[in-house]
Amino acid sequence: MANSRSNALKQVQNRRPIAPPDRPHKTSEIFAANVFTDEAMQQYLPKDVYKKLQRAIDQGHTVDRDIAESVASGIKNWAIEKGATHYTHWFQPLTGLTAEKHDAFLTIKDGQPLEVFSGENLAQQEPDASSLPSGGIRNTFEARGYTAWDPSSPAFIFENNYGKTLCIPTIFVSYTGEALDFKAPLLKSIEALNDAAVAVCKFFDRNVNRVTPTLGVEQEYFLVDRAFMDLRPDLGLTGRTVIGAPPARGQQLDDHYFGSISERVFAFMTELELESYKLGIPVTTRHNEVAPSQFECAPLFEEQNVAVDHNLLFMDLLDRVARKHQFRVLLHEKPYAGINGSGKHNNWSMATDTGKNLLSPGSAPKENLQFLTFFINTIKAVYEYADLLRAAIATAGNDHRLGANEAPPAIISVFIGSQLSKVLDEIEKPSRKKNKDTPKSYIRLGIPKVPEILLDNTDRNRTSPFAFTGNKFEFRAVGSSDNTAGPMLVLNAIVSNQLREFKKTVDRKVVRGKKKEVAILEVLRAYVKDSKAIRFEGNGYSKEWEEEAAERGLSNVKQTPRALDAYVAEEAVKLFSKLDIFGPTESHARHEIRLEQYSTKINIEARLMEEMLSVYVIPASVSYLTQLGESVEALQDIDAPKASYQTQMELIEEVSEALGQAHRSGKELTKALEVGEALADARDQAIHYGDVVVPIMAQVREAADKLEFLVADDLWPLPKYREMLFMR
Repeated sequence: MANSRSNALKQVQNRRPIAPPDRPHKTSEIFAANVFTDEAMQQYLPKDVYKKLQRAIDQGHTVDRDIAESVASGIKNWAIEKGATHYTHWFQPLTGLTAEKHDAFLTIKDGQPLEVFSGENLAQQEPDASSLPSGGIRNTFEARGYTAWDPSSPAFIFENNYGKTLCIPTIFVSYTGEALDFKAPLLKSIEALNDAAVAVCKFFDRNVNRVTPTLGVEQEYFLVDRAFMDLRPDLGLTGRTVIGAPPARGQQLDDHYFGSISERVFAFMTELELESYKLGIPVTTRHNEVAPSQFECAPLFEEQNVAVDHNLLFMDLLDRVARKHQFRVLLHEKPYAGINGSGKHNNWSMATDTGKNLLSPGSAPKENLQFLTFFINTIKAVYEYADLLRAAIATAGNDHRLGANEAPPAIISVFIGSQLSKVLDEIEKPSRKKNKDTPKSYIRLGIPKVPEILLDNTDRNRTSPFAFTGNKFEFRAVGSSDNTAGPMLVLNAIVSNQLREFKKTVDRKVVRGKKKEVAILEVLRAYVKDSKAIRFEGNGYSKEWEEEAAERGLSNVKQTPRALDAYVAEEAVKLFSKLDIFGPTESHARHEIRLEQYSTKINIEARLMEEMLSVYVIPASVSYLTQLGESVEALQDIDAPKASYQTQMELIEEVSEALGQAHRSGKELTKALEVGEALADARDQAIHYGDVVVPIMAQVREAADKLEFLVADDLWPLPKYREMLFMR
């Protein structure tokens, strides 16, 4: 066995769990200890300042500059008492990661050092915008950009063994005002949804003054030992294995899912939870996922903006804590070919300031009419903008996952379960006959009955990309490495737009003399009919569904470059503009950024594949051929019968054939990359990578993986799937 791989195996075999820090008796004792919570605000802010700040946060208003100085002083005192020495505006550029520039609480006045943090420092900073993605909005020489404080997401202290930093969640915009991040448009989409949803809520409850989208993000991830990662440049630089043969045993025994958690992983999870709790991230669920070495953590529901921030923080913690425990975390959607990939299930709903979950069925007729209103409007929104939702989850990594027997397909559909399907069928075609099975609560209007609808009224359909699961919709198709703000701002926008249309239509009917409840139900009936094609209760993985979906007129865009076209379709550009989420320039800029990111990621993977073929696969294969040849020569030298080296001759032929295929495909890949790199247009380049480069990469991989099966184990230098997946 190659020495480096042999040494890595020995290291992994000798690993022992690393004891996490002592855990308090009660989680509540440390929860949000490093967060500038409401309790901390009351302690460190003047009473009038606290009230003004809370009013602005609760009502979604801008914080007055005149209180920023007092807030900054309070946050500084709190942070310094906690041991923070620096502060940063923590933001979410269009790289998909978070960004930060640290400044010390230090100034020199009259020769004396002072800790200073002003209202200006809190409210606004000016990081360099020139080297972060802008999609052509900014030229490289135009460096100015601004970060601005988001008071709706609390400040927090990020700590490690070497120091503590006060982090202030912010938006990031260009000098000319365009959004260069995920948070700014997410906040705009939240406000758009609030305005539309409150207006519709007034049909049912005049006391509702604010509606907030809620979110719970189930995060899947893989762990691999550090020693293996260090020997796999593909895992280290791309997060996935660009070559690697599947093991004889993968996940087919279904024994890893919900199985007993190993001690070493348990120690990692325990420390991950401790660090999460200190940052106020309410993780409550941990378990083994379907694939070997795959795991999941899930939090409680939170306001959407905070939930997005917490998920990004959680991904950062995953990496930091994993390193301490001699693991590396893999957030790529498909780290291992032939093994389940990872998603990020986004559980989305809407909550009122009166404490009502708008997607939670109730027991009273009026409550259920309200539930059905928001439920059906969401389905209609998904139907109208299915292609835009598909674009929101389109990435190079997710292309490996969507449509495989592990994840929702690239076809956007909605699962609602048998009971709710019957309810919508009754709304579409009301029956006058009394049915003994019909629940007792309904509105007697001589038109569709609104029955009592029970919580947990659906089964769970894991093959559906957008499934109703009792009191929320679960958007299952989001990729595990994605910033969930992207898909969520699209979902907020399309539902907001749909609710606006709904209210206009109902109002017109009421003006013409219809009773409000009758008008609502008539509009809902039309929506149920219009959007019926998007509803699917069967197996989303099946070939039959692809055929049926095509007959229904549903799109099945399997590759990112073409899926992203929906971002710049006329109806999408108008939608974002109308809701003041993106202007046309920003829509086109984001489209270009996503195309460039796709091409760049495929290019990096392909170049790594070339390198690994040249420096690992071909040399190992040639060495094995040399050994086989020497064996044949030795037997021929002693005039051994030809039958005694027939096996070696057959192996030489088989290995040579696979090696030749690998070499030829590698040269073909190089030519395809040169063509792609020369293309100037971002869309043309991305389509070339998807249509030409990716299929050639599959050919290279097929030959390389065959060689892994054939070449002697002691000559193969790369850690194998069976080692990376099962040794931990």
